[in-house]
Amino acid sequence: MFCCSRAVKRLYLEKILSQHILQSRSLSGADAINALRPFYFAVHPDFFGQHPKEREVNENSLKRLNGYLENLQKPGFRSFKPTRLTFYVRESEPNSCNAQESFSASGFRAVTFTLRTRDLLSTVLDILNSCSLSTEHVRSLNVNSQPHKEAKAVQNRPIKWDKTYYSFTGFKDPEEELEQAQRVETTLISWLDDNEANAEKKLKKSLPLREELERLKFELSHQLQLSDIRWQRSWGIAHRCSQLHSLGRLVQQRPEVLGNVKGHTLIFTDRSGMSPAGHVMLGTMDVHHQWTKIFERLPNYYKLQKRMLFLEDRISLLLGGIRVIYIEELQPLLTLEEYYDNLDSFYNKLLDSRLPFHPRSLRGLQMILESDRYAPSLHELGHFMIPTTCDPATLQWFIIAKAQEARENLKRKEEMMLTEKELITTSTEKFSLDRLYKEPSISSAQMIECCKRLLQESLPYLQGMHLCISHFYSVLQDGDLCIPWNWKS
Repeated sequence: MFCCSRAVKRLYLEKILSQHILQSRSLSGADAINALRPFYFAVHPDFFGQHPKEREVNENSLKRLNGYLENLQKPGFRSFKPTRLTFYVRESEPNSCNAQESFSASGFRAVTFTLRTRDLLSTVLDILNSCSLSTEHVRSLNVNSQPHKEAKAVQNRPIKWDKTYYSFTGFKDPEEELEQAQRVETTLISWLDDNEANAEKKLKKSLPLREELERLKFELSHQLQLSDIRWQRSWGIAHRCSQLHSLGRLVQQRPEVLGNVKGHTLIFTDRSGMSPAGHVMLGTMDVHHQWTKIFERLPNYYKLQKRMLFLEDRISLLLGGIRVIYIEELQPLLTLEEYYDNLDSFYNKLLDSRLPFHPRSLRGLQMILESDRYAPSLHELGHFMIPTTCDPATLQWFIIAKAQEARENLKRKEEMMLTEKELITTSTEKFSLDRLYKEPSISSAQMIECCKRLLQESLPYLQGMHLCISHFYSVLQDGDLCIPWNWKS
């Protein structure tokens, strides 16, 4: 027994020594941020301002990555689960790498990888390598020139810890934990069980700010006689309150310039101007002077808006009566000037080609113009998605070939939207949710499938919560629970 105890102590001391060697070669939190700068530059959501789907995916993945990095820096942190992340990378050509890659319709490279490492240095190098980014700059940091290799050598040394060591010390077997995490896929129930308390704590903390946000929104909407106030991005409640306070100060300082905004919808976004839908866009990084100029220019925007509507009608006439529409939730957020330029370019191309569409033969159909798409496609809701650079002959063939399917999709659209609305209401009531909503990139079909499956479950965790249907599991900073639409049971 004495010999066994001595052996266990020797193994324990050896483990402590190996951990000390590892820690002496690991990066600090500041070093990790420094080393990941090329990665942050390649995936930062602000660079995807005109691509809502890619920006949303990167925002969600960055939140989960930051949580993973924070946990690695917590002293004594032992709970470990592999984290699968997807990022869109700003790159025109794919590079060879070990991660799974694909390209989005807008030409960005989608990279998916799973983090399983337990130290900052290995994690940083895995991220950079997965995205085909150079790791040379890591050598300039105050660490060994080949830390990743040596760290792995220490971690994967041939010593096999006896199971009695873990029984004796009470430590968890890391190899066993990793094997279990890899075998067991995250399920909705297990994730809610692990995260409900944290979400509830954040939600309670955010309640006073949520009330403040509703008060500010109501007062400004009433004072300026606005149709609505919205946000393009998923900013936190505190950030939104700050933006409304800023607008409130402008109202007090320059009330005369805000008379033109009556009846409009205000959208806080990345840039200032007017949107193709006629909404007033206020850039959150702009100062009051820039906002004031937008309000003063609104009468000029009305003139441009009339010219835009005229161009849409002319295009419709050339394409057999198909109606040109703009869907804010599905298209890149453009200014009215940018959208008008796209329409003008497309119209001139149609004029030159003189496509032989029979007048009114496509009446009742809809299309949207997209400057970042390469090939025409048909959306599940029935509208055509047409690139501004589309070859006229290809355009004609595609529309004629898909016209009947488009009409059938449009007929199902109303039914699908009604079903989605009813399921959201039923789910909200069944689980006593305070709010149930979806991210813009979630389609109606995905939302319907998700809600139908949720209604088959018993989920007491959700009472009083805010639930967002997304592509990932996440707890937002204000306590909203995000779950993937195709969650596992």
